[in-house]
Amino acid sequence: MNFDDYRGIWIYIEVKDGQIAPVSLELLGAGRALADKRKTELAGVFIGSGVKALAPTLFQYGADVVYVYDDPIFEHYRTEPYMRALLDCCHKHKPEVILYGATPSGKDLASAIATDLPTGLTADTTILDIEEDTGLLLASRPAFGGNIMATILCKKYRPQMATVRPKVMKALPPDPSRTGRVVEEHIELHEEEMRTKVLQIVRETAKKVRIDEADIVVAGGKGMGSKEGFQLIHQLAEVLGGAVGASRDVVEAGWIDHHHQVGQTGVTVTPKIYFAIGISGAIQHVVGMQNSDLIIAINKDPNAPIFQSCHYGIVGDAFEIVPLLIDRLKEEIPKVKAAADVKEEIRHA
Repeated sequence: MNFDDYRGIWIYIEVKDGQIAPVSLELLGAGRALADKRKTELAGVFIGSGVKALAPTLFQYGADVVYVYDDPIFEHYRTEPYMRALLDCCHKHKPEVILYGATPSGKDLASAIATDLPTGLTADTTILDIEEDTGLLLASRPAFGGNIMATILCKKYRPQMATVRPKVMKALPPDPSRTGRVVEEHIELHEEEMRTKVLQIVRETAKKVRIDEADIVVAGGKGMGSKEGFQLIHQLAEVLGGAVGASRDVVEAGWIDHHHQVGQTGVTVTPKIYFAIGISGAIQHVVGMQNSDLIIAINKDPNAPIFQSCHYGIVGDAFEIVPLLIDRLKEEIPKVKAAADVKEEIRHA
């Protein structure tokens, strides 16, 4: 394998309901830094139906080139046609690196590609870097239950591939003045050859809290003592108008459902304010919230690792501190809202 034949950083662009998935824009931001370091092009790869019109958005977020497979057969994600399209693109243009969002379809496609190309795949990466001279991708992720950070290399094969969890990387501010090159590709595929068919898409009707979209997250850990004690987390979240998060131990204890779990095996969140209450601060939890704008920790153990990852830390008993905080917030929040309403009335006067 001649590494000189492989050039460029590629991002698989996921589209859902006609919109580019946020994780793809985040990966364009990370990919831009890698491409600049290697002095090479950053490309987005679109596979779908009616996706060509979305190409200008990718240029705004950092892409130089967009490869497009636009055909009705790609209307819904299926492993086989998407894999064959991306393999076709790889064989034609030989990328040095391909990054995917660690979403259900992104992980499925990346795994399928890795079984066909002579290369490996690093899953759930949280840190990315690249060696400027060799082009060796440095993909880091928690390992051994989150006790260490492992940097995984693919020294012998190209392209190098990794999936990256949503909310870990930062999208660049869009630049409407940026333009790029659209390369339309085509592969001959026939519906009767496909082994899977999409018969119906059933939207889940159960309403679940989307903690990854919340501006305020109040998360509790085993330090809350019991399911009853954990209700204090719900009370604080309600006063603040925020979402409830939890550590893995809390979910495994059955105090709250899994979709509230923050961390390596849960959800990655980036709220404006993150409360970590009764949470020790193990790395597998920290990787899921470390990019929050403001992190406030409450723990009675002054040596708890969480204090190394927060902006403000309070050493003390949560059952003494949180009720005081709730009472004070109940007094102050209405005043703040009233002042905001007055300011808005003045602005419209």
